[in-house]
Amino acid sequence: MRNGIHNVDIGEARLGGDQPVAREIGGAQSVDRALALLSLISRHAGGVSLSTVVEESGLNRATARRLLLALMRSRLVEQEPVSRRYHLGEEAFVLGVLASRRYGLLDVTMESLIALSARSGDTSFLSVRRDAFAVCLHREEGAYPIRTHALEVGDRHPLGVGGGSLAILATLPDAEIERVLAANREIMAAGYPLYSPEIIREHVALTRGRGFAVNPGLVLPNSWAIAKVVHYPDGRVAGALSLSAIDSRMGETRQGELASLIDHEVKAVEARLRQMFAPVGPRQDNTRPQTTPPADKRAAATGPASGQAASRFELERIRQ
Repeated sequence: MRNGIHNVDIGEARLGGDQPVAREIGGAQSVDRALALLSLISRHAGGVSLSTVVEESGLNRATARRLLLALMRSRLVEQEPVSRRYHLGEEAFVLGVLASRRYGLLDVTMESLIALSARSGDTSFLSVRRDAFAVCLHREEGAYPIRTHALEVGDRHPLGVGGGSLAILATLPDAEIERVLAANREIMAAGYPLYSPEIIREHVALTRGRGFAVNPGLVLPNSWAIAKVVHYPDGRVAGALSLSAIDSRMGETRQGELASLIDHEVKAVEARLRQMFAPVGPRQDNTRPQTTPPADKRAAATGPASGQAASRFELERIRQ
């Protein structure tokens, strides 16, 4: 395996010498690799070169180019004629819009993210789980002039790393937490020197005890975060809302104040989700309840601060 893409010997992947089985496995491998490349491209907002694709995917140049051409034919990927860099294509955008109708968590939480940043002055985030990681879907800036940059839209951290990520991890059963920690052991050791499985277990216990997660500057020094999870009506974790600020704005008293703000908005989001997933019955009209304030109200609430919306959905890196 190289960088999450497994190399399978198709010649050995047969049942009793059954050639169709080998071809089926080979086809599935190509699909998995193509989707992994789509995910890789999505993490490079400014586009990505072929050499970077090869380096990060672990594929050889010919295979990477062949898969990219297939994605281009489907308009999921496009290539700039001058820079030759690859970007997500218009069909990827269409699929994202269609998926948002079913998984429109960002739409449902936007009003609350704006409110959190407006009331606190700090930066708010929406994070969701993707396998053993948490991905940032949105970053909403507050008005306070000194901001933290520990988390940007599209950033992916191992579960337990960062406020929202820790809040999500703490909801999992202990056995699943151990599986996550085992899966991320090498990544944690290489890229997160202030973290260890023991530290994460300790913070999980603290999170469960106080009802919200705190990241005390373990991702970036002086950058703290408070977070709570949002649940779907059936009890599943939808994601996490968090607020991040410099350490001087994260004293113990203010931590409680920010946690209360987040708790209020978590309840508001969960109420919208209950409405979204409520059984369809007779209605007086076909209008959909508004979850995001109009642009003029948003501008009034946030002033010069602006939100950074996720222009893509993080597809999970598919592992065979």
